[in-house]
Amino acid sequence: MATSLLNRLLGTLGQQTAKRVEPLAPPVERYVTNAAPTTTPVSSELRDYPPVERWNDWTEYDPKHWPRKVPRRYTLVPTVCFNCESACGLLAYVDVETLKIKKFEGNPLHPGSRGRNCAKGPATLNQVYDPDRILYPLKRAGKRGEGKWVRVSWDEALNEIAARIRKAIIEKRQTEIIYHVGRPGHDGIMEWVLPAWGVDAHNSHTNVCSSGARCGQAMWMGYDRPSPDHANARVILLISSHLETGHYFNPHAQRIMEGKMAGAKLIVLDTRLSNTASMADEWLSPWPGSEAAILLAIANYLIRTGQYNRDFVRRWTNWADYLRAEHPNVPVSFEHFEMKLQELYAQYTFEFAAQESGVSAEQIERVAKIIARCDGKLATHSWRSATSANLGGWMIARCLWFLNVLTGSIGVEGGTSANVWDKWVPRHPNMAPHVKVWNELTWPQEYPLTFYELSILLPHFLKEGRGKVDTYFTRVYNPLWTNPDGMSWLEVLTDESKIGLHVHLSPTWSETGWFADYILPMGVGAERHDLMSQETHAGCWIAFRQPVLREAMRRLGKPVKDTREANPGEVWEETEFWIELSWRIDPDGKLGIRKTFESPYRPGQKITVDELYGWMFENHVPGLPEAAAKEGLTPLEYMRKYGAFELRKGVMPTFDKPLAANELANATVDPETGIVYTKASAAPSSNITPVPYFEPDPERGRPIGVKLEDGSLVTGFPTPSRKLEFYSTTLRDWGWPEYAIPTYIHSHVHPSKIDRSKNEAVLLSTFRLPTLIHTRSGNAKWLYEISHKNPVWIHTSDAERLGVRTGDLIKVVTEIGYFVDRVWVTEGIRPGVIACSHHLGRWRLQEDGGGRLSTALVELKQEGDGQWKMRQIHGIQPYKSEDPDTSRIWWEDAGVHQNLTFPVHPDPISGMHCWHQKVRLERAGPNDRYGDIYVDTKRAHEVYREWLAMTRPASQVSPNGFRRPHWLLRPFRPDREAYVLPQWKGAKVVEKKS
Repeated sequence: MATSLLNRLLGTLGQQTAKRVEPLAPPVERYVTNAAPTTTPVSSELRDYPPVERWNDWTEYDPKHWPRKVPRRYTLVPTVCFNCESACGLLAYVDVETLKIKKFEGNPLHPGSRGRNCAKGPATLNQVYDPDRILYPLKRAGKRGEGKWVRVSWDEALNEIAARIRKAIIEKRQTEIIYHVGRPGHDGIMEWVLPAWGVDAHNSHTNVCSSGARCGQAMWMGYDRPSPDHANARVILLISSHLETGHYFNPHAQRIMEGKMAGAKLIVLDTRLSNTASMADEWLSPWPGSEAAILLAIANYLIRTGQYNRDFVRRWTNWADYLRAEHPNVPVSFEHFEMKLQELYAQYTFEFAAQESGVSAEQIERVAKIIARCDGKLATHSWRSATSANLGGWMIARCLWFLNVLTGSIGVEGGTSANVWDKWVPRHPNMAPHVKVWNELTWPQEYPLTFYELSILLPHFLKEGRGKVDTYFTRVYNPLWTNPDGMSWLEVLTDESKIGLHVHLSPTWSETGWFADYILPMGVGAERHDLMSQETHAGCWIAFRQPVLREAMRRLGKPVKDTREANPGEVWEETEFWIELSWRIDPDGKLGIRKTFESPYRPGQKITVDELYGWMFENHVPGLPEAAAKEGLTPLEYMRKYGAFELRKGVMPTFDKPLAANELANATVDPETGIVYTKASAAPSSNITPVPYFEPDPERGRPIGVKLEDGSLVTGFPTPSRKLEFYSTTLRDWGWPEYAIPTYIHSHVHPSKIDRSKNEAVLLSTFRLPTLIHTRSGNAKWLYEISHKNPVWIHTSDAERLGVRTGDLIKVVTEIGYFVDRVWVTEGIRPGVIACSHHLGRWRLQEDGGGRLSTALVELKQEGDGQWKMRQIHGIQPYKSEDPDTSRIWWEDAGVHQNLTFPVHPDPISGMHCWHQKVRLERAGPNDRYGDIYVDTKRAHEVYREWLAMTRPASQVSPNGFRRPHWLLRPFRPDREAYVLPQWKGAKVVEKKS
C-alpha cells in the first residue's frame, strides 16, 4: 500500500520533538566554522531543539533507516517562513554532504514564533523540491493564455523590461508602470526601489484583505493596525476565527492560549463555528454585519453604568472637538460631554443588538459584564471577517476600538497597542525623495479615504479607458484567482492594448501567470533575502530571511556572489533582481536612478545584498551592533547566525512620551486645541513603517505633540487633534459627517435585504483554512493532502427546506453568475447563512499546464459577449515526476473557485471589497456538475458602476483641493504637490483647520 503523505507530514509537524544528542564526528574545518569541540561527550539527554552553539555542525540519525542508526550531518541555517505574514522563524537542516535541505523546523531564538510552527512552516520543503516549479525564465511564444513558452536568459528578460520602463519614464508615462503585490514577505524593499524610479507604481492586495480594519483603526489613532497583548489580557475579544487562521495566527494562537491558561476570558464573534469559537468562553454567532450593534450595546452598558475609564477618556480623546463642532451652545466641559455620550448611545440597548444580530440579549449583557471587569486589560483584534466583508465594515473596527478606549486598555500590559509600537523597519541607504506623480489607476478621485490602492478596480478602469498599463508586474499575487470578478481580469490580461507587458514574478504556475508575457522564477522562502518585523505580541523584533543554501555554502568555504549560484536552476531572489533591473533602467546614470543603488562602501559601484543588509543592520537596528560586538561578530554575521534580534520586550507606547527639551526649543502651543507646533526641521525617522505625516503649517510649523489638561506636553497620537479621535474631523470634512463618531451602518447583507422565502441567503466567503496559503499552497503536497475541498456549509434547517443532504450538489447563484458545489450540513452556522472557504478551487487549462498537485483541469468557454462558462474535465490525479509521492496522490477534489462569480463591492469609504454575497440557493439540476462556473462580466461591470455611484469623490468633497487628506496613511507617499487635484493646480491650497 502506498505510504500516506499525511502520515509523513504528521511526523514532521512536531516542533518540540525530543532529539537524542549523539557525539559528533571529528569536525572537518573546511566544512564548518565555529565547529563544536571534538570532545563533545556522548549524552542520552533529550533536547527540545539543537543548542545554537551546535548549529554549524549537528548530527542526527536518519529516521528512514530506522532501526539502524545511520548518522546524518547537518548545518542548521536560520531563516523565516514565507507561507503567511506571521514571519515565523525556521531552521533549515542542510545535509553537508549533499547540500540538500532535509527538513525545516522552528527557530527557538525567534521572539515571535519561539520555535513553534504550524503545518505551513515545515511544508516549505515541499515548495523547494516541487517537481513542477519553474526553474528558468520563460517568455510566451504564442498568444497570451495559449500556453506556449520558450526559455530565455535573464539578460534578455532584464534588458527588454528595463528598456520599456526607461522609455516610459523618459516619455513621462510613469503612471503606466504598475507593480502589483499580494503578500510582500518583506519590509521596505519596494519603498526603496519604486521611488527611485520616480513612479507611483505600487498596487497591493490590501482592499481584498484588510482595508476595512485599517480604515477603522486609523480614524481613531492614525495608526492602522492593532497589536494585542493576548498573553497578559484579562479579556480577549476576537472578531473572526483569529486563533486558528487570523493574521499572525501562529504567534497569536500561542499567546491567546497562554492568556486563557492564565485565566483570561475568550470572547469570539464569528457567525461560523470555527475552531476558535469552539475554544471560546463566549461564542456569539451574529447575523453578518451586525457586529457593530453588539459592540455599541456593550459600549452603552459601560457608559450607562459608569464602568469606563473616565480619566483615560478625558485625557486622551478629542471630546472637546466634538462639543465645539456639534454642540456649540454647550459649555466645553467633560461633564457635558459625558451627558452627550449617554444620549448618543442610549439607543443601543441589549434588546436592540439582539434584534439586529440574532444573539440573545442575555448573552450580550453577560459579555458586557465580562468586559466591564477587564481592569484595563482588554486585548482585541479583527482583521478580515466582519471588517472585510460588509458595507461599512470599517465601522465595526471603529466600534471595536471604542471598547479599548472606554476601558483604557490602549498601550498597557494586557491591552492593545498600535502596530508601529511593536514593529521595526530599518531604512535603506540612499533613499530617493517623494515622487511627484499620482497614479489615478490605483488612487482614483472617487475614493479619497481608501485604505489602500483600489486594486480590484484596475480591470474596470482599463475597460472604461481611464488609462493603460505599459509594464505590469504581478508578484506573490494571483488576481485572476484571488480577486472578485476574475473573468474581467482575464479579459484585460489578454488585451495587449490595455496591458502592454505582463511580468509575473513567481516560482510556480498560477492562473494569472498563465496570461503573462514573462514568468520569472523567484525564490521561495528558503531562497531569498528579506527583512521582516511583525506585531505578534507585546515586544519588538526583527528577523532575517536568508537563502539557506547560499549561507550553507558560505559556511562550507564556498561563498557565492549571486544567489542564483546557490538556488536550483536559475531561480533568483527579488532583492538582487530589483537592484539589477534598476541598474539597467539607468545604464549611464542620467536618470538619477543608479545613485539609489550604489554601494555605501564603494562609491559609484552597484550595491550587493551583503552590503545592503549589512549597512541597515549597522545603522538602523538599535542595539544590534552592540549585541553583535559582544560576540565578536558584525551585525550581518549576527543575523546570519541567529536569524532574529529582539529590540524590546513588553509594552512601550509612544503617545504618552514627554516632548524633549530640544523639541520644545522652537515650539508654540495652540491655546484652543493644545497642539504643539515646532518650526525646527524634523530629522528623518530611522523607521520607515508607514505612519501618518503632517506637513508644517506655514505660520506655526510642524505639529509634534499636544498639551494635556494637567499642563504636560506629550507626543500624543498622529491624528489631526493629536488625540484619539472619538470625533473624526476627517470624516466630517471629507463628506461623511454622519459617520464622524462610532455608529452602526447597515451592511449590504442586512436581514432586511434577504428574502429567505425565496431561498436567499448570505454567503460568507472569507474564512481561511489554517493549513493553506491562498494560491501559494499549490506546490505543497503535505498541505494539499490535509485540505483539498471547500464544501458549502449550510444549516440543518436550510438544508431540510431545500431537500439536500451532506454531499449533494447545490447551485449558488450570485449577482453575476453561479457556482456548483457540494454541501456540508451542520449546526455550526446560523440559519440563512452559508459559508465556503476561499482557499480552494485552483484550475489549469492544459493537462501539463503546471500545478497538477492542486489544480483541476478545466474547459473554459466564452459563449457570448462577457459570458464565460467553466467546467471541470477532471480533478487532481496521480502523475509521474521526479518526486515519487506524486504517483501516490489519492485525493481527487480540487475545490470550487467561487471568487470568479463575485462582482466587486468596494466600500465607498475604506475601498475594502465587501466580500459577503447575497445569493440564491437552488438544488443542482440534471445538467449541473461539480465545479461548474458561469459568469457574466457585462453584468459585473454594471454592479461595479452601482457601487461606484455610492462614493463621494474628492472633486466634490475635498475641503482644500487635495485628492486625499494629507495626514492620512498612504504607502509610498508622493510629494505634496501631487496631492493637489488637477482642477486646483495653480490655485492657493490651504489646509482646512479642524
